[in-house]
Amino acid sequence: MGFPSLPNCNWDMLLDDLYELLKEIKSGYDIDEDRVYLTGLSMGGHGTWAFAVQHPDEFAAIVPICGWLIDVNDARRLADMPVWVFHGAKDTVVSVHCSEALVDVLRRCGADVRFTVYPEAEHDSWTAAYSDPSLYEWLLSQKRKSR
Repeated sequence: MGFPSLPNCNWDMLLDDLYELLKEIKSGYDIDEDRVYLTGLSMGGHGTWAFAVQHPDEFAAIVPICGWLIDVNDARRLADMPVWVFHGAKDTVVSVHCSEALVDVLRRCGADVRFTVYPEAEHDSWTAAYSDPSLYEWLLSQKRKSR
């Protein structure tokens, strides 16, 4: 499930509605609930982190791209979830340090986290990330852990 694109949106205000949408999708469609993945970019990258932190048991893996969290220590709630983070080193919209801080928290927890920084990319690191076949191979190899 990817986040919808909404300009100037505060995802934190929408997380309850998104959770209801996720439950509705799960009940209305024949899906493998152990293989639900979450990704988003920029504001959606923030939404990916925030939604996963609030509902860590819902996803097999997440892929936040150039995202952030207000409190990086919230990432500890994702210590048992596979995460692949992408960011552009030359991003002037969302600093790569935002992703670095979150990855650092996860690594200190012993989490299964991958971190790809594109050295020449600015804010648009998603084109390279979503064009990489290994991302999809990695995602499809992830399955939600028993909780």
